[in-house]
Amino acid sequence: MKIYKLLLLALMTFHSPFAQSKKINGISFVASHATIDAKHVQPILAVNGNYVALMPFGFIRELKNPNIQYNSSRQWFGETKKGLAHYANEFKKAKVKVMVKPQIWVSRGLYTGYIEMKSEENWKLLEDSYEKFILDYAEIAEKMNAEILCIGTELEKFVAQRPKYWSSLISKIKKVYRGKLTYAANWDEFKRVPFWKQLDFIGVDAYFPLSDEKTPTIAEFEKGWKRHKKEILKIQQENNKQILFTEFGYRSVDFTGKKPWESNRVQGSVNLVAQKNATQAIYNQFWKEDWFAGGFIWKWFHNHEKSGGEDNNRFTPQNKPTEELIRKLYAQ
Repeated sequence: MKIYKLLLLALMTFHSPFAQSKKINGISFVASHATIDAKHVQPILAVNGNYVALMPFGFIRELKNPNIQYNSSRQWFGETKKGLAHYANEFKKAKVKVMVKPQIWVSRGLYTGYIEMKSEENWKLLEDSYEKFILDYAEIAEKMNAEILCIGTELEKFVAQRPKYWSSLISKIKKVYRGKLTYAANWDEFKRVPFWKQLDFIGVDAYFPLSDEKTPTIAEFEKGWKRHKKEILKIQQENNKQILFTEFGYRSVDFTGKKPWESNRVQGSVNLVAQKNATQAIYNQFWKEDWFAGGFIWKWFHNHEKSGGEDNNRFTPQNKPTEELIRKLYAQ
């Protein structure tokens, strides 16, 4: 009977369209003002990270003039074309794969999901500017042999109101870049994205609400995943694409499972246990699924020895118990 079960498992794995030997055990590597070298890469290797997301930025100063400004000398080095190429080269030397994830920042911190124009003229301005922005980075991603390109992050109203534009844009991107494509949909957006079949991965920024408790147990966090996981699996099956958590992670703060997306409030009591439990729970729920490609934990700073720490209540797992947990989980 034991041999029969092993054979059955082997056949199921063989026939699975998503069978893969290694998950994407990714780290969202924050751009900085500085260059990096092997000493900055080593902490990623130490937690068994095999992918990094590198995030060059473009800026919209005001929505009534939606021109995306990017690759400026006023930006931090890591946010520019030159910085992206430099970072990618350092990680590639260490055999760490790369997802290029260009992102937009709107002045005064307006959430990108709310970007919408009030006139057809301004929609055209935004579309032309975004096309130039993303195709520039698609060309760079192709030159550096980046394994994945993320074509946008949390742009819900832009996507919902201009579906023909996005379908056409994806076709243009594919003429420039030959690697895998995804889009980073917010946790409450991914069900409505119209172009998943044109991409390689269904990308989700996985900040799903899971628990109202101050310090949920692993089991309580996993219970909170049940209905969300059903919705994720439904979209996965409808599109026959693997799910990729383009971002996932939790603050080391009380009630971290209640509104995991909240980053604007700095206050809150440090809760290292809650962060660790939440991280273990998301791994338990997804990393064993063949339809799940992996994910990129949010977030990691280049100056590792000065980042995070046990009095830090922010997202980074650095120098907290969750860093050691990630090392163990990513080694599996």
